[in-house]
Amino acid sequence: SVIHRRTIIRVGGLTVPFDIFAEFLPTSHRGKHLLVIEYFWTAGSLMTPLFAYLTLDVSWRLFVILCAVPCIISGFLGICLVPESPRWLISVGQHDRALAVIRNAAAVNGVNPDIQFHKNVKLKDEHVQESGFRDLLSRKWRKLTLLLWTTWIGYAIGYYGTILTVTRVFDADAVEGAESSGGTPNFDYKAIFISASAEILGLFVVIQTVDSFGRVPTQALSYIFGGILLFSLAMSAGTANATVLTILAFFARAFEMMGSCVTWVSTAEILTTEIRTTGHSAANAMGRTGAFMSPYLVGSGNSLKFVGSVMLVIHLVTAVTAYHLPESKGRGLGHTSLEDDDEVNREEEDETGNEMSFRYDTPETKPV
Repeated sequence: SVIHRRTIIRVGGLTVPFDIFAEFLPTSHRGKHLLVIEYFWTAGSLMTPLFAYLTLDVSWRLFVILCAVPCIISGFLGICLVPESPRWLISVGQHDRALAVIRNAAAVNGVNPDIQFHKNVKLKDEHVQESGFRDLLSRKWRKLTLLLWTTWIGYAIGYYGTILTVTRVFDADAVEGAESSGGTPNFDYKAIFISASAEILGLFVVIQTVDSFGRVPTQALSYIFGGILLFSLAMSAGTANATVLTILAFFARAFEMMGSCVTWVSTAEILTTEIRTTGHSAANAMGRTGAFMSPYLVGSGNSLKFVGSVMLVIHLVTAVTAYHLPESKGRGLGHTSLEDDDEVNREEEDETGNEMSFRYDTPETKPV
């Protein structure tokens, strides 16, 4: 199955459950519910400095093991609990399995599957073509792929670069002392924990606004303000008092969280079924490339003023590319302005007026 094949790859393991969840959500609430998942990411961000505080003085290997345990648990839970994509099942002709997955989802959510998805329900076909990684650079997808890759590389450099810059600003002496002595830095874990908690605020704000304000404006403005705040932090290091630096660091991380989370949501929404997981995983891989590059940019070999200036430019470029992504607010998955036809599919409603994530026909009704 698609899940068993793709979760072997690390970057795919992150995106597959996210994309499948997106397929189950109604258009009107999809952005908000996809963002709620990010609270677990924030929980991991808060656990990391806690693990470091408890273990780094003992052994860095113990710290790595503790950080790996949640990943291993998540992998097993994903295999056991994450359902197969009904859209993908329909696209390969496995309608009965797709209906079984949807019926189970209805039952889990307190909806009687025998009423909502009775035996006469027939799911509409997903007309998709077989696609792979090379298709991302085909004429159909090339423009969107390059925009997504640039956005993901920029967001990853910005997100992880902000974390490293904040650490460097508040713990420069500890890092330099450890490098000269060959020991472990004595970080200010309290300050790092407080700055990480800014992600909770950023996530709360974006959850309240993403379905009204839109994906594209949220990304662009978040990256712009995140870059300006990080630039201000870097320029103020060594001159401003700790309170000012803490405020700048706090809101820089909040805006980074806002932009990066909406980029995840937007990517899942604008790609169609046949390319969604491949395209999202490829974009995530580009993001990992950006994350790999960020320590070399923020490293102590470069001055903070240089770091702040370069990071500002990267944030502005990321904002520009995000601005040129298609807006997916209020649209069905994969139905964006970059498609060849401008017609946007309407998602049907059930008898109570609630939007359905999957279209279906019955003998008593005609397809819309």
